[in-house]
Amino acid sequence: MEEQTSTSRRLKIYLSVLLIFVLVLIFWLFIQRSQLLKLVKEKETEKTELQHELDSVITEHNKIKQSYGALSDSLASKDSIIQANAIEIKKLLDTQWEYNKIRKKLSMLQTIAQGYVRQMDSLYTVNRELQAENERIRLEVKTEQSKNYSLMKDKEELSEKMNQAAFIKAYDVTATAYKLKSGGNKEQVTDKASRTDRLRICFTISENPLVKAGKKIIYIRIQRPDNVVVIKSKYDTFVFNGQTLPYSIREDITYQGKSLNLCVDWTKKDSDRPAMKGLYVVTVFADDKEIGSGSFTLK
Repeated sequence: MEEQTSTSRRLKIYLSVLLIFVLVLIFWLFIQRSQLLKLVKEKETEKTELQHELDSVITEHNKIKQSYGALSDSLASKDSIIQANAIEIKKLLDTQWEYNKIRKKLSMLQTIAQGYVRQMDSLYTVNRELQAENERIRLEVKTEQSKNYSLMKDKEELSEKMNQAAFIKAYDVTATAYKLKSGGNKEQVTDKASRTDRLRICFTISENPLVKAGKKIIYIRIQRPDNVVVIKSKYDTFVFNGQTLPYSIREDITYQGKSLNLCVDWTKKDSDRPAMKGLYVVTVFADDKEIGSGSFTLK
């Protein structure tokens, strides 16, 4: 009897200890669940704040572009960098919780956007100064007109030259898609991505007697709808505004100060994969300047 009583007592003690352990475990799991829910809520709040900051940066950037109008076209490449970074940050917000990394990228985007604003202000100031200078010269020429006709003509020519920028421009940048037939000997115009084998980029180099005659290197970038620039080789790069950029086509020309019509071809390397559908952007560079751009759509 004493042995049975002792066994029963030990059993009760074991059960009591086990019950206490289970209760402690349940309480610990409850605490962990509460902390996890709190962490999730904090992460969602942080994501909302980051999304709001991103939206504010893009909204303000678009307002700046709109307020400066056509003047903002001169910084199209900077704008494309800002838009590309904004898209990358949005993707990270939708797929990852590495908010420290996202916050750093957002801070970098804000810095780029601020630099864009400073450049626009600088361009606007320079533009106003040029306009004021041109107006001053026009008034001087008009005042001197009554004194000396030949002097007036000299100043008119000088004023006209001062109004010209000493760099070339590419006008009417167009792209035509072709389907190749008969082993590449025949071409048929198309607007279908699935039928496109070749692109022909055409534009007109402007006349400008102030530009020094000689060899000019023309770089052309063809940017797909996903913002990727098509290239022939990873070594096909050039330096623009201190940055190394990939190019699709390079064309060497001899410029004599006269207008020049130019057409170059891009032939798709992978014939088994169709071209991407959507809007393509073509940008032309020369002398470390963006000199023209255009776009086309493949259906």
